[in-house]
Amino acid sequence: MQGKVLIVTGALGALGQVVAETALARGARIGGIDHAPSQTPATAQWIELGGVDLSDEAQAKTAISAAARHFGRLDALINIAGGFAFESVGDGDIKTWQRMYALNVLTTLNTSRAALPHLAASKAGRIVNVGAMGALQAGSGMGPYAASKAGVHRLTEALANEWKGKVTVNAVLPSIIDTKANRVSMPDADFSKWVTPQELAEVILFLASDAASAVTGALIPVSGRV
Repeated sequence: MQGKVLIVTGALGALGQVVAETALARGARIGGIDHAPSQTPATAQWIELGGVDLSDEAQAKTAISAAARHFGRLDALINIAGGFAFESVGDGDIKTWQRMYALNVLTTLNTSRAALPHLAASKAGRIVNVGAMGALQAGSGMGPYAASKAGVHRLTEALANEWKGKVTVNAVLPSIIDTKANRVSMPDADFSKWVTPQELAEVILFLASDAASAVTGALIPVSGRV
């Protein structure tokens, strides 16, 4: 990661913070984008762009451009921003489907489209998306979320083919991530079987590295010990 310029969306969330902190510790420079308000001033290694709705194309483009100007280039985009909802298909609200599409598909699409010209100018342009194991076979109550994450999977494959030879595009497919929010919502689960944010960050940063130059279009399960 030494000297690399990465954009991390959802940078203030549980996984985004770990990815950003790990990359910074390894010598990367980070543009962190989040819907939450910015609280940290910009430095030579870090710029925090808060209050951004990445489901809005114009806001996504503005944020990506600001990070590119700050650092002079972009090498990798890590799309972590997203959302989750548990709701049955028959009894659910169509607005949940629309919200899941906006939070998971549109955020990934808009940032990728904005970043691709910058990434193509890099010698090692990378996009790493976050899909979901639960999107491979959706269980009860997982319809809206799984459908949106399946959209991320297909978007990953399409972009990988369209930009082959210029930018690699891959996705990690975690099972349940061991976060405070997930522990609260599933207090009786065996947390030791879940994927830790650090474990997932290691896979993400590998895909963003020079070592992953021959990997593109891959959907990589990160299922922990389930």
